[in-house]
Amino acid sequence: MRVVLQRVTSASVRVGDSVVGEVEQGYCLLVGFTEGDTVEEVRWMADKVAGLRVFGDEEGKMNLALADVGGGVLVVSQFTLYGDVAKGRRPSFIRAAKPDVAIPLYERFVDELRELGIPAATGEFGAMMRVTIENDGPVTLLLEREAGERT
Repeated sequence: MRVVLQRVTSASVRVGDSVVGEVEQGYCLLVGFTEGDTVEEVRWMADKVAGLRVFGDEEGKMNLALADVGGGVLVVSQFTLYGDVAKGRRPSFIRAAKPDVAIPLYERFVDELRELGIPAATGEFGAMMRVTIENDGPVTLLLEREAGERT
């Protein structure tokens, strides 16, 4: 499981002419799954995202988590995170999980975040989406958890 986390002052996602998800202060999470990912990776990632301290405290140090600043997340499915460009010029997506695997994991990830008290908006899985991100900092982190990996 891979997540590109961007700290944002605002982010939204459109499908066609409609905004389907948006968030003010918080994170935009671009989320991809690979074959072999399970609920264990999803739970670990949700806990990691909820607990990360990347917002500035009164001294400007990254010391506050989402809950500390009243932030939320916009979660956008992104199978291209598993694109492989090692050979040739056209990406291969063979490592990206198929929708029958990825959709339940994506939905579970959103549910896990919400169960941790994080307000979560979403895009539309599999749709052509336009994501608008106002990156704050900028702060961008790549989080990855391989199936069966221990912390």
